[in-house]
Amino acid sequence: MNVVSESSFEANNRMNSLLGPKEHLKIGTWNVRTMYECGKTAQVVKEMQSYNVDILGVSKCRWTDCGSVTTTTGETILYSGRKDNKHQQGVAIIMNKKAKQALIAWSPVDERLIVARFHSKYAKMTLIQCYAPTNDAEDDSKTTFYEKLQSTVRKTPRHDILIVLGDLNAKVGNDNEGKERIMGKHGVGTINENGELLTEFCGVNYLIIGGTLFQHKDIHKITWNSPNGRDKNQIDHLMINGRWKNSLSDVRVMRGADCASDHHLVIGKINLKLRKAMKKVTSKREMFDIDKLKQSEVQKKFKIELRNRHRALENLQESENETVESLEQEWNEIKTIFKDTSNTTLGYRKRGRKQWISDNTWNSIQERKDIKKKLYSTKSERIKTALQKEYSNKDKEVKRNAKADRKEHLETLAREAETAASRGQLSTVYKITKQLSGKQTHSNKPCKAKDGRVLTSEKQQLERWTEHLKEVLNIDHQGDIPNIEQFGEELDINIEEVSREEIRKAILKLNKMCL
Repeated sequence: MNVVSESSFEANNRMNSLLGPKEHLKIGTWNVRTMYECGKTAQVVKEMQSYNVDILGVSKCRWTDCGSVTTTTGETILYSGRKDNKHQQGVAIIMNKKAKQALIAWSPVDERLIVARFHSKYAKMTLIQCYAPTNDAEDDSKTTFYEKLQSTVRKTPRHDILIVLGDLNAKVGNDNEGKERIMGKHGVGTINENGELLTEFCGVNYLIIGGTLFQHKDIHKITWNSPNGRDKNQIDHLMINGRWKNSLSDVRVMRGADCASDHHLVIGKINLKLRKAMKKVTSKREMFDIDKLKQSEVQKKFKIELRNRHRALENLQESENETVESLEQEWNEIKTIFKDTSNTTLGYRKRGRKQWISDNTWNSIQERKDIKKKLYSTKSERIKTALQKEYSNKDKEVKRNAKADRKEHLETLAREAETAASRGQLSTVYKITKQLSGKQTHSNKPCKAKDGRVLTSEKQQLERWTEHLKEVLNIDHQGDIPNIEQFGEELDINIEEVSREEIRKAILKLNKMCL
């Protein structure tokens, strides 16, 4: 049995008194059913923003492989999915800009587990997002899942704030007799087989099941409603290690959040302030908006401005006695002139892509959300049935609108590419082609060390890339240079002008081939 030292309790109390009631971190978990569906990621991020969630763990995102992407609104998504390109299971962690700055390292374990570590003011925090097998799954899959989860917890630094959350598919019930150390008495229902596995895991690792600690109405503790509306369970959980139990101030279900899932958003409040992680400072490369030069007025203004500034260099003459210092000075002056001119007339290019979902679709999403509120507030079974049907129809409308918006967005990009191609703007054609290809070129996958270990921190990855490039680019060429003999026989090629008769014979030959 683990014994919590007096100093840790004092540290918790000191932290709570210093931070006050407003200094807390919002961490959520949500089984969204899928983020592979058209427009679903934008809906999930929008709800995350509405509830001011700093870090959101996502179960069953159905994305394949692993990596990190950045949304158009600035959130960062870390994801881990299947390696066989099947859109099943999958977990993800969505972070706002503040949480992203505090990220130290992250690691994709498999399609059911992902780990991220954050820097905070008092202690580092490790977050493990889970998606456990269902209660009806085979025992082997459950055993494998908890073995991997236990191995992941064992690798967590001992002094970290450990948070395990996600869809555990486990009912722990409200009877905490003999389990007072790992859960409260405010659970829902009765325990099932998966609940036994979860409580056993929590007992071994001294984790507290946060959803059972706080007294709320059952509607604010139930995390899953069956599609038929009859079965309701508490199967999504947020757990924290016992040493930091006092820093967890609340865990509650937010039924108002909607993304067409039968699971509800679960949010926990932790008295913790994230702090920017110590990283190597790198200046972002700002790019001038050279596309403005396609406009005749801007192009004319740029030329005049450049000509006026360039007169300062007219007195510079070439000399045989030029030194490296004088050439460097001339180059700096020329560079300054071009940069100042570009800054004055062109400005800098704005980063990020435009949101392709239309206002009409967002209105439909809001209408679907309003129907859900009515559905959960009414007590009449007849009205519930009618609202459930209306909700289903509205959800179909949202999907149709999202697909139509996506199609219109792609057609707009295709028209822009066609226009750019006709004007010879190949760089624009290349950028649009990358977008239309559907490949996530902005995805950042973690690299591996020579022994196969996944490197989780940014520093380790940069060091590995440096090592790799040194090995590839600094190769000592040993051995004799191969002696390639020249081709001696000249080919008999007729380079005279092609006659009309030769063209006629070639066309007749093509016609025979087509027949």
